[in-house]
Amino acid sequence: MSNAVSTAPTTAAARTESEQTGKRRAALAWLTLPALFFFLVFAVVPLAGVFILSFTSWDGIGAIGAAGLGNWFSVLADPGLYNALGLTFLIMIASWLVQTPISLLLGVFTAGSQRYRAALAVLYFLPLLLSSAAVAIAFKALLDPNFGLATGLGLPFLAQDWLGVPHLALGLAIFVIAWQFVPFHTLIYQGGVRQIPKSLYEAAEIDGAGTIKQFFHITLPQLKYTIITSSTLMVVGSLTYFDLIFVLTGGGPGNSTRILALDMYLRGFRANLMGPASVIAVILVLIGLALALLLQRLGGKDKQGSQLEGL
Repeated sequence: MSNAVSTAPTTAAARTESEQTGKRRAALAWLTLPALFFFLVFAVVPLAGVFILSFTSWDGIGAIGAAGLGNWFSVLADPGLYNALGLTFLIMIASWLVQTPISLLLGVFTAGSQRYRAALAVLYFLPLLLSSAAVAIAFKALLDPNFGLATGLGLPFLAQDWLGVPHLALGLAIFVIAWQFVPFHTLIYQGGVRQIPKSLYEAAEIDGAGTIKQFFHITLPQLKYTIITSSTLMVVGSLTYFDLIFVLTGGGPGNSTRILALDMYLRGFRANLMGPASVIAVILVLIGLALALLLQRLGGKDKQGSQLEGL
């Protein structure tokens, strides 16, 4: 009898807790509806429209006609697609190799509590305020062999045809991309460093570990998921460098900087081939999704990777 009496309050409490949990979940579900709505309207619906357009013949003005798989066959058989794809991955890899170490070191540096580091951080982040088109126009003017820095400062080594030689144009594009986006990833690493528990560094100092050892044995391991996040944004973002390269080089000289996003634009809005351009758009989405999933899979799902105590 006593066991039945003692069990009843426990069952009622469990039922009440279960009901409260259900109400909280229902409230959270309602809160996600606006985000889900905007995602459907601005992401899923346009993507579905582009996928449908990839099977049509349309010049962007007249009537839309069915093309079946013709667009896919023509685009996949075009050597220009593979040139653009190779350039896209080349810029992606080069950008990651350049931006990641610089961003990581600057993020660690600006995470310090000294005032002069905070002042320098403001200067580092200034490129984030500029549009890609403005950055490209500025660099085109600065590196003009006749009227740029080479003439103004008397620096002969800058008097080169930066945008007229294929390898120079590609290298310049990678440099300008890094100049603009390193501050963004620096900000990400700065926030990640400030989340590393201070006690780890204090214990390392007691054990006699210097700054370099602390960096490689504490900072880098603790920034594992920050590196994965930054790399995902960097790699997937490299698929959308259209505006900067379009203004800077226009895809030239020749097709030496005609990346996949620029190839899509030129086919769709210069050649008025919306069907093949839509095929390239779908390919871009698939590549971005595959790369993002791959990087997340490489990062794993260890929830004990970091703590929330700041420096």
